[in-house]
Amino acid sequence: MKTDVIEPAKTSIQVIERMVSLLDALATYSDPVSLKELSKVSGLHPSTAHRILNDMVITRFVDRVEPGTYRLGMRLLELGNVVKSRLSVREAALDLMRALHKKTQQTINLSVRQGDEIVYIDRAFSERSGMQVVRAIGGRGPLHLTSTGKLFLSVDEPKAIRSYATRTGLAGHNRNSITDLVKLERELSLVRARGYARDNEELELGVRCMAAGIHDDTGKLVAGLSISAPADRLQEDWLDDLVQTADRISATLGYMPVARAL
Repeated sequence: MKTDVIEPAKTSIQVIERMVSLLDALATYSDPVSLKELSKVSGLHPSTAHRILNDMVITRFVDRVEPGTYRLGMRLLELGNVVKSRLSVREAALDLMRALHKKTQQTINLSVRQGDEIVYIDRAFSERSGMQVVRAIGGRGPLHLTSTGKLFLSVDEPKAIRSYATRTGLAGHNRNSITDLVKLERELSLVRARGYARDNEELELGVRCMAAGIHDDTGKLVAGLSISAPADRLQEDWLDDLVQTADRISATLGYMPVARAL
């Protein structure tokens, strides 16, 4: 007689599938849900749903609010925070940066803010881009002279922007650099309105950049994604690809943009 040794594995997988179906059902409700409703939504028999819910209450994946009603438990939040802490902007961005570089054949930069500067934390580029990489990974640039830096300044309060101008003196690198506070404030207003930023040869002559923001699950601006290219080669068609790539990285970090009212 042939013994079926696969059955225990099948049973274990079935239990996991049923647990997930109940968790998914609970996630669709903002208020505590009755056993009857969960049984209906998950397609499980009430006795089966009740048994699995009891086990998940013990492990804190589910809370029993009162007899017969349930909601998602704090254990899920705890585990979610662990996952969040392990997520890296660089890890989330790298493959998408490479894809954007492959499409544009230009240098793609990932930068974060540190104090009054941005720091380049990764880059996708090749010699075929036709542009020498001036700042290596770990290099820095002033906020007011870089496209990503302008993104970060644009979310600051007016008082903070004025303080930045006082601290740095809005020092320039060349004739195109913005060194006047009124002009900078006007530029930042454009950044807020457009949702992206530009550097028109303000940091390096012969190099233009455009940047889009990357946000985390709280909506905070945590990094900037930019395209750098020789001034005469930067194409406006790349802007949509840049913004979409930044949005995809943000989504990986858990960002959910607020829908605008029609």
